[in-house]
Amino acid sequence: MATQIIKQGMNISTKQSLDSKVRESVEQTLKRIEEGGDKVVRELSATFDKFSPESFRLSQAEIDALVREVPEDQLEAIRFTLEQVRNFAKAQRATLQDLEIQTLPGVTLGHKHIPMNAVGCYIPGGRYPMLASAIMSVATAKVAGVKRVIAATPPKDGKPYAATVATMHLAGADELYVLGGIQAVGAMALGTETIKPVDMLVGPGNAYVAEAKRQLYGRVGIDLFAGPTEILVVADDSADVEMVATDLLGQAEHGVNSPAVLLTSSEKLAHGLQVEIDKQLETLATADVAEQAWRDYGQIILVDTEQELVSLADDIASEHVEILTKNPDYFF
Repeated sequence: MATQIIKQGMNISTKQSLDSKVRESVEQTLKRIEEGGDKVVRELSATFDKFSPESFRLSQAEIDALVREVPEDQLEAIRFTLEQVRNFAKAQRATLQDLEIQTLPGVTLGHKHIPMNAVGCYIPGGRYPMLASAIMSVATAKVAGVKRVIAATPPKDGKPYAATVATMHLAGADELYVLGGIQAVGAMALGTETIKPVDMLVGPGNAYVAEAKRQLYGRVGIDLFAGPTEILVVADDSADVEMVATDLLGQAEHGVNSPAVLLTSSEKLAHGLQVEIDKQLETLATADVAEQAWRDYGQIILVDTEQELVSLADDIASEHVEILTKNPDYFF
């Protein structure tokens, strides 16, 4: 049996067309921000987030009030997670040693690890608040010794989202902005009348945020080129179809352009997955997003052998890869 595509995702020409539209939109928007500063940032926030406060930067009084809105058990969970991430970051930092040696008389060579002066952290939150992104970016930057760490997150339902603000604050952000999308990363990188520019941008985001970071790279540093969340499940006939569907939808719900792929050697699983996904979508709280992502970007691929599973998995090269097989060590 040759490789069978049981379900095909969006074709490459359509993807390229969408990418081109995003690229052009971001380019025009960044140009507007650079030329118009705060005025344009405010117009964009009002248009896309229906949010135009007196100041996008939160005052200490506003931060304190928002922190008080967060239930104590949630604050405890945030503090606990921060402690774990900080402790590991400190251990990582300890492995980065400066070096200075004299290779010949009068010849001294070496290297130093010098923190950035200013870093802008983007914390997604338009559809789902991403508290972990604040912890993984703000807290680690502070452990690295960055002098000025600013953080921006979009409003939720027309106002700051208390739990995200609390996390940004507890992680140690020096300036907190309630600002989303291209306008947030553009303002942080390019600077405005009220926002001093940073030297580096970090953090995930949607296709527009990712493209904005790509276009700003060179003007500022960035952490990485991050696209939509991707998942590949590699499975044989030992895998449970309910688990496979749950894990695929658990990543598909991140965004309407998140690819989710099942690569399997099991005919039963390949032909039974769509039925299970349809069943779960009936009750999934995030079905409006997950269903569209699965419809447009989901794939089911059926092959004969373990060797084909490995080679195709390498070709697909998803961000997240999950192995659900009788012999996982072979795939590892």
